[in-house]
Amino acid sequence: MNQNIKDEIQNLVDAKSDAFIRLSDQVWDCPELCFQEVKSCELHQNRLEEEGFRVTRGVAGLDTAVVGEYGNGKPVIAILGEFDALAELSQQADHFEKAPVVPGGAGHGCGHNLLGVGSLGAALAVKAYLEATGASGTVIYFGCPAEENGSAKAFLARDGVFDALDAALSWHPADTTGVRNLTTLANCKVLYRFDGVAAHASIQPHLGRSALDAVELMNVGANFLREHVIDAARIHYAVTDAGGDAPNVVQSHAEVLYLMRAPQNADVADIYERVNNIAAGAALMTGTTVSRVFIKGCSNTVLNQTIERVLYKYLLEIGAPQPDAADLAFARKMTEEALGQFPNDLEHPIHYEVKPYDGSAAAGKGSTDVGDVSWVCPTAQIMAATHTYGTPNHSWQQVAQGKAPLAHKTMLFVSKVLAATAVELMADPALLEQARQEHRKRIGKGYICPIPPEVRPGTVPHGQRSTHAAPCPE
Repeated sequence: MNQNIKDEIQNLVDAKSDAFIRLSDQVWDCPELCFQEVKSCELHQNRLEEEGFRVTRGVAGLDTAVVGEYGNGKPVIAILGEFDALAELSQQADHFEKAPVVPGGAGHGCGHNLLGVGSLGAALAVKAYLEATGASGTVIYFGCPAEENGSAKAFLARDGVFDALDAALSWHPADTTGVRNLTTLANCKVLYRFDGVAAHASIQPHLGRSALDAVELMNVGANFLREHVIDAARIHYAVTDAGGDAPNVVQSHAEVLYLMRAPQNADVADIYERVNNIAAGAALMTGTTVSRVFIKGCSNTVLNQTIERVLYKYLLEIGAPQPDAADLAFARKMTEEALGQFPNDLEHPIHYEVKPYDGSAAAGKGSTDVGDVSWVCPTAQIMAATHTYGTPNHSWQQVAQGKAPLAHKTMLFVSKVLAATAVELMADPALLEQARQEHRKRIGKGYICPIPPEVRPGTVPHGQRSTHAAPCPE
């Protein structure tokens, strides 16, 4: 890439840094759960409109999805953003002990306030490149809701929203910096509802048919199944409705929520069928009936080394922001007072150096709906150290660091790296073709969405939608 273009990208991000930081903090202040991100979506939408993007809201039936486009023609490069929060993680910023803003409320325990804005900043920088050069190409910012618990990108992929893309880029907050060359697990989430017959548990127990017994027997059966699935598979569950709190009544209704993970969609489908059989058996044993609600699924991630090498190049060339004395003091205090139960590094509490990348892949244990995008087009991601080393995802400790200066500086760094990579892909047709060829080779017969066509986004099981949220400042 021309040095002048690279400098212009960095200068634009720096010039708009205050606005990006303010937007990220506004999203942090207004944590919203799966498919409820009304204010967060509106904040991103307003920024896109102010910057002259063509904005579409409510794509593929997702009310809180927002898409901003700029430019014309090929190639079409997407930058993926997220802005949903997590339940029960409300936490005051910059505190070293658990101190919720709203007891029982939501919080940004996965850093999506940073993720969405960092990606948005990259899209604005690519727009500036297209304006300055008049080059052919389109940049699209996808503000995606419900990565947590909803797999919104899988619904978007199922409905063809990503079909026109030539490549997609994304990132994720982390406690290290580098290429995110992790495979992820495919999964599906299913609610099992058991219905029986209520009765007095002492006077007429023979007339009752316990739905709670069915849930417990199902969980026992699933526990035995764990011995007979592949090692990389995971079967999680939560009892979302135990049928009430009266022990002298046979529970006539009970529900259990299952999340099944495995390295490939086909593995998940096999486990899902076996769990269904276990549920049917539990119903048969207890004289109850069982029904299922398929909530969501997502695919494993298809890596693309061609694009990863470009991301790595710009991670090194631009260089991660070095922490200052205040950053280090804050991180050490976080380590000493809030991270004692986790592996950490008091001497080197911020791992900002770019991790070496050799093209190899590592097996991740988590899941992401970015996986579904990666089956549709060449996709690559980076991770960046927005918080103290050892801070776990989905924790109040991560929420507490979501407005810290280090988080802001790292988010802006990511905007520059993603933008530079997108511009290089636009400017080098041979590079983009190489990424496409690698993608075609890796996906084999192509993408099959793991979500059945009749399932609609936003299906939420009983008891899963929190009513607690921090008030959203205007």
